Amino acid sequence: MTHILRYARDGEIRAGVRADDGLVHPLPLPLAELLRLSLSDLRELVERALTEPSDGPAEPLPPVEGRMEVWAAGVTYRRSRQARMAESAAAADVYERVYDAPRPELFFKSAAWRVVGDGGTVAVRADSTIDVPEPELALVLNAYGEIVGYTVCDDMSSRTIEGENPLYLPQAKIYLGGCAVGPAIRPVWEVADPYALPIRMTIRRDGAVAWSGEADTGRLNRRLDDLAGYLFAADVFPDGAVLATGTCLVPDLPFTLAGGDVVEIGIGEIGTLTNGVVRGLAAMLESLEGTQ
Repeated sequence: MTHILRYARDGEIRAGVRADDGLVHPLPLPLAELLRLSLSDLRELVERALTEPSDGPAEPLPPVEGRMEVWAAGVTYRRSRQARMAESAAAADVYERVYDAPRPELFFKSAAWRVVGDGGTVAVRADSTIDVPEPELALVLNAYGEIVGYTVCDDMSSRTIEGENPLYLPQAKIYLGGCAVGPAIRPVWEVADPYALPIRMTIRRDGAVAWSGEADTGRLNRRLDDLAGYLFAADVFPDGAVLATGTCLVPDLPFTLAGGDVVEIGIGEIGTLTNGVVRGLAAMLESLEGTQ
C-alpha cells in the first residue's frame, strides 16, 4: 500500500511516496505540478520514485496546495437526504428532488490555504447550535478531470444554519476550520473497488465515545466519474482539485459537536483522519497560532 503525500524537509515542502515500510521517497515535482500531469504520467513518476532513495519517515501535511480547491457533493447517500430533510422541514422537498435528479449538488468547500490536515483543529461556528462532522471519501482530480487518487475529507457542517434556509448553505459549510483533508492520497490504481470501502466515524468527548457509526461507499447514489465530470463541465482547475463525494454518516438530531471533541474518520484502504474541535473563530485563530 502506497500513499502520495506532502511533507516538510530541509525547509521546503515536498511531495513524496510513502511505502509500506513508512519511508517516504521524494517525487521530482510539488503536488500541484504533479496534478498537471496525466494519470499515466503520474503513475510512472510514482512507481519510479519507489525505486529511488528515501527521505526517511515524514509527517504528512494537508494534501492540497497552490491553486487547488476543495469542492463537495451533497445528498449523494440516502442517509444524507434523510438528515437534510429532517433539519429543513420548510424545504424538505428540495433535498428529495436533488437526490433523484440527474444533476448532482456540487458546492465550493475550501481554498487550499484554509484546509486543515491530519492532527489539526477544525471548528464549529459560534453562531450555530447544532454542528456535525461529515465523513466523506474524496476524489483527487488532476487538471484533466481524471481521478488520480482518493483521500479522506471531514466536511464540517452547521445543521442549524442550513436548516433555516437552503440558500444559507455557503455559511453552513464554508468558514475557517470548516474543512479537513488527509492524511495523504491513495493512488487510484491501487484501489480495486472504490464502491466497496468501509467508512467509520468516532467522536470522543472527555475520553469517552460520544458517537460512532459505520457505513460504506456501496450506498453511494452517484458514480464517481459522473461527479468529477459535472465539476469539470464548465470550469478549469489548473492545479487539480479535491472533490468530496457526500456523507453516509450523520448523527441524529439533536447531537452536536462541542469544543474539545476529537473526530476520527477512517476509510478502508484510504486512511484515517483525526482532528480536534474548537468552537468559534477566536478559538480557531488561537489554534492556528499554536502551529506557527
